[in-house]
Amino acid sequence: MAQKYFRNIPNFEYVNRTSDGQNISDYTQVKNLFKRAKLREDIFQDLNFFTKYRVLGDDRPDNVAKKVYGDSNLDWVVMLCNNIVNLENEWPLSQDSFNKYLLDKYGSYSEIDATKHFETSEIKDSQNRVIVPKGLEVPETFSITFYDIGLKQTITRSGVTPVSNFDYETELNDDKRNIFVLKGSYLGIVLDDIEEIMPYTPGSTQYVNDRLVRGENIRLYE
Repeated sequence: MAQKYFRNIPNFEYVNRTSDGQNISDYTQVKNLFKRAKLREDIFQDLNFFTKYRVLGDDRPDNVAKKVYGDSNLDWVVMLCNNIVNLENEWPLSQDSFNKYLLDKYGSYSEIDATKHFETSEIKDSQNRVIVPKGLEVPETFSITFYDIGLKQTITRSGVTPVSNFDYETELNDDKRNIFVLKGSYLGIVLDDIEEIMPYTPGSTQYVNDRLVRGENIRLYE
């Protein structure tokens, strides 16, 4: 995650459990990664603030941020706009990572190429009306019987396409390439919001200041 984002994350004093701790009341100061920023609902729900974007090749969020905003450190804005928390699972895999994922999951190239399921081909009547859309998961033996008004007769049609494990996983990975990016003209609003919502506010026994809270040390009560 980018340095600019981390600088806005406040700190948390956590009980020191390392071997160099001098006593049970020692604390270690760390970044509070549980305090995660998010876009305001009025922005997140309004598509006018965003532009559709397709992730190309092995581009990472920092590459996208560089292309869109001219600053790779704004990769966290790209992730925030798409509500991405786990980059490994929610961002399209690079080609090398994708190949490794397939082998880890299916065990061999023959299993990768094996048929996972069958999907419908598009079926239309004589008047070019769609009777069965393309892409529905069906058994291999699927067929449909319908009355064709143009032909004035009942006909039976079949048409299925095998989908391999490779095809299936490729489509899932490619779907992740379709993301939204915040328009540059609204970037300042989001950056100002982050600076406003990240600081702590008084009101709990954990509060130390607007940049620091302290966790309860249960070892003092054992």
